[in-house]
Amino acid sequence: MALSVVIPAYNEAHNIRDGVLSQILEFLRNCGRSFEVLVVDDGSEDETAALTRDLAAAEPSVRLVEAEHGGKAHALVLGMRAARGGIVLFSDMDQAIPIAEVSKLLPWFDRGFDIVIGSRGLERRHASAIRRIVSFGQLAARYVVLGFADIVDTQCGFKAFRREVVVPLFDRLIVYGRAGDTRAAGPNLSPGFDVELLFAAKRRGLSIKEVPIVCDHRRGGGRPTSVVRDSVRGLADLMAIRSAARHGRYG
Repeated sequence: MALSVVIPAYNEAHNIRDGVLSQILEFLRNCGRSFEVLVVDDGSEDETAALTRDLAAAEPSVRLVEAEHGGKAHALVLGMRAARGGIVLFSDMDQAIPIAEVSKLLPWFDRGFDIVIGSRGLERRHASAIRRIVSFGQLAARYVVLGFADIVDTQCGFKAFRREVVVPLFDRLIVYGRAGDTRAAGPNLSPGFDVELLFAAKRRGLSIKEVPIVCDHRRGGGRPTSVVRDSVRGLADLMAIRSAARHGRYG
């Protein structure tokens, strides 16, 4: 089954110049299946789009999707809707989770799972103390607000889906139901998007497998954001998801 790798990109020219996309392509050429890489330029203010366009001109497997700046959820929805592969993986440009970790996810699709997600666990090796505290707080909040604790790491930016199930899920989202149409200012990580996507998937009876992966948090600095702001927004998103669920809006 062909693999589509969707990479949201907001001001990622430095990573592209450092050869990150070339490293991703080198691995995928040897992974034993057909593939495409979709870089979704989320209205970058640097040369992200131009550098990707140059690479795509030389590499037919690379596609550039250009969008107005709307945040990470906005970019992911546009990229996954544009994907052509039977399996769609989203990954971050900084490659804090190396693309090679996809080899741990793909076999689970052969066992019948609809969604396979990478998990950094609770230890979060190399993560700062504040990031670890936030991670524990997020897990507790998901349990208290949604009763959603069987997935340890909903926020890991390394998730794979059968395309046939993930695209219809976008139409089931309530809080992020218009993520592909939104506009934003500055870095915007859309903290509740992953939670709502997985919550809606569980409500639809889709099978989800969480798989431990390697993550180097020292590399994960692609989008500078406020931990406090994102935590507050994340809690607000959880409350909105709970409200929508109580009204039966996830079917």
